Amino acid sequence: MSTALTAAPPAAARITSGAEAIEVARCYAESIAAGVIDRDRAGTVPAAELAAFDASGLLGITVPRELGGADVSPTVLAEVIRTIAAVDPAIAQVPQAHYLLIDVLSVWGSAGQQSRLLGDVLAGGRLANGLAERGGQHAQDLKTLLHAGPGGGLRLAGRKYYCTGALTARWIGVSALDDGGQLVLAFTERTAPGVRLDDDWNVMGQRATVSGTASFEDVPVDPDLVVPYARAFAVPQQLGARAQLVHAAIEVGIAGGALRDAGEFVTGRARPFFEAVRGGWAETASQDPHTIHHYGELATKVAAAEALLASAAATLEEVTLHPRDAAQAARGSIAVAQAKAFASDVAVEVASDLFALSGASAADERHDLSRHWRNARTHASHDPVHWKYHHVGNYLLNKAIPPNHGQI
Repeated sequence: MSTALTAAPPAAARITSGAEAIEVARCYAESIAAGVIDRDRAGTVPAAELAAFDASGLLGITVPRELGGADVSPTVLAEVIRTIAAVDPAIAQVPQAHYLLIDVLSVWGSAGQQSRLLGDVLAGGRLANGLAERGGQHAQDLKTLLHAGPGGGLRLAGRKYYCTGALTARWIGVSALDDGGQLVLAFTERTAPGVRLDDDWNVMGQRATVSGTASFEDVPVDPDLVVPYARAFAVPQQLGARAQLVHAAIEVGIAGGALRDAGEFVTGRARPFFEAVRGGWAETASQDPHTIHHYGELATKVAAAEALLASAAATLEEVTLHPRDAAQAARGSIAVAQAKAFASDVAVEVASDLFALSGASAADERHDLSRHWRNARTHASHDPVHWKYHHVGNYLLNKAIPPNHGQI
């Protein structure tokens, strides 16, 4: 069923600094906190919350300053996403591809593409992705084609999945093969004829991303809105690392949110184990020595994940969007791979051990505390940590440069 929304984006605020971006993210996260359980249970398009995000000015924070954006650092971007993800990681994931596509346009877009598409971004128009596909040997086994139409012009035909945010976006960036078999990125308006968006996202976690199917049925594409995407990965690049930094920030946010809720439940609702009371060890759950030790252990791991995220972001600041060679690009990719893999493991662990800390009453569905684990597990499953650790180990042991693609 198509559920495409047709309202024009609201006028967006203009953020001018990193400090302002972080403060806006903090206020936005507070504004959506009360509805997180309802959104998780409903699994429907969070249209009002995303409209507020689009209007907040956060869409334009990575647009280059010379094009009117705030051009914030990776450190600021990671903190913006982590702040929102600690409250609702599904909402935090919606602009992940948006920031990737801004980077693509900033590095590889023509002046006309930058003016038109990034101008829309600054006005409150969000970019969404149509990158992955089902049915092939793997998610990047592309069947979507951009071909010359019979009467001239270009036509887009194919079917995509994991199209996070597409249902409420202004533009969709679609990967496809052109008539020469080359990888391209074609931008089409969400409301263009032949674009069909379905709300067939039915998963256990990250439900409010509504990352379902997008079908493109002979969609007309402006030739001026096609980026030759293959060349982006024919040279050293940091597009993948910066995209993965956002994913790492989401996992760190999930871990922090789960730890926060565990602490609140232990101090506000949980009862101590009877042996701790009878033995004179504790009168409250937060005084139980095993609980204290376990919570301290988890808190330390969350702090380590936050530190790795900050370190990876700082490395990307040094490498920049324009690495001089493969060795420099590898530094950024490996730093982010470490942060992403570790954060994924920590988020799953904290979200699971929340119940060991809080006791059986925490499993009551009215608290919806299972969402932390479901979100962490769902999000991490899209990008296996085993391959991250493999590339980290191979780089450190054998000086092997990691592969030059968009997921590392």
